Amino acid sequence: MEEKEIHITVKDHSVSGETFQLIYNEEFEMLETFPQPSLEKLPNYYQSEDYISHTDAKRNLFEKAYHFVKSLALKQKLRLINNVTPNQRNLLDVGCGTGDFLQIAKKNNWKVSGIEPNEHARQIANKKTNNAVFDVEQLLKFESNSFDVITLWHVLEHLPNLKEQISVLKTLLKTNGTLIIAVPNFKSYDAHYYKEFWAAYDVPRHLWHFSKNSISKLMSKEQLKVIKTVPMKFDSYYVSLLSEKYKSGFMNPLNAFWVGWRSNNKASRSGEYSSLIYIINKSEN
Repeated sequence: MEEKEIHITVKDHSVSGETFQLIYNEEFEMLETFPQPSLEKLPNYYQSEDYISHTDAKRNLFEKAYHFVKSLALKQKLRLINNVTPNQRNLLDVGCGTGDFLQIAKKNNWKVSGIEPNEHARQIANKKTNNAVFDVEQLLKFESNSFDVITLWHVLEHLPNLKEQISVLKTLLKTNGTLIIAVPNFKSYDAHYYKEFWAAYDVPRHLWHFSKNSISKLMSKEQLKVIKTVPMKFDSYYVSLLSEKYKSGFMNPLNAFWVGWRSNNKASRSGEYSSLIYIINKSEN
């Protein structure tokens, strides 16, 4: 522990109020949440009515903003999967939440399967997908080389045993299949601006915090190759809105919009957007 660099100390603002350290992993150029909750205790940190990906509620400005951005993002996600594989149509969405992406993909002639550990969210998703969503143990029951596209939309950062999970995903993907991963980027301007109040740290639910280099290095360990990155420009506004709440006690939408705009403006030159989508290919070796 003494030999590892403590990058920052961050509070769990949404559930427990506990503090955690982010430790820099030099090999993969990423941050790791420390201490990480045990597998038994980790679900407790998701027990909140405010954990937004497990509900379809629109009770306040933040939830309404989230669902507005989500509706726009769904169309972008559908375009992405249609573009990467216009003919083959077998999709797995890991951490599918309440199933909206699977629902829109199903309506567009995709054969869909989903994984969602939260029982309440899984029940909502199954109503939208004709019971195509399963608990996490199903990941090890799918046949190898089953899926043309596997997606993880802001999910990889939540998964324990990171390297083993990536290996499982590679096994499930067909040769020349596509893995699509969206994660926050701790090297973005909004992350630097808000520091320990940056909402996308979201400790301890986010166990890992990625840079562009870290994703490339992690994937190359499994002979997977990042072939393209796509910005998620709305994330800078959404994350800034919640970061303002953590920092000052209220949303402050004007300042959040300004920080989000500056983040995207700087990223147009640096490529360091608040969140990035990575298009990853599994090729024959």
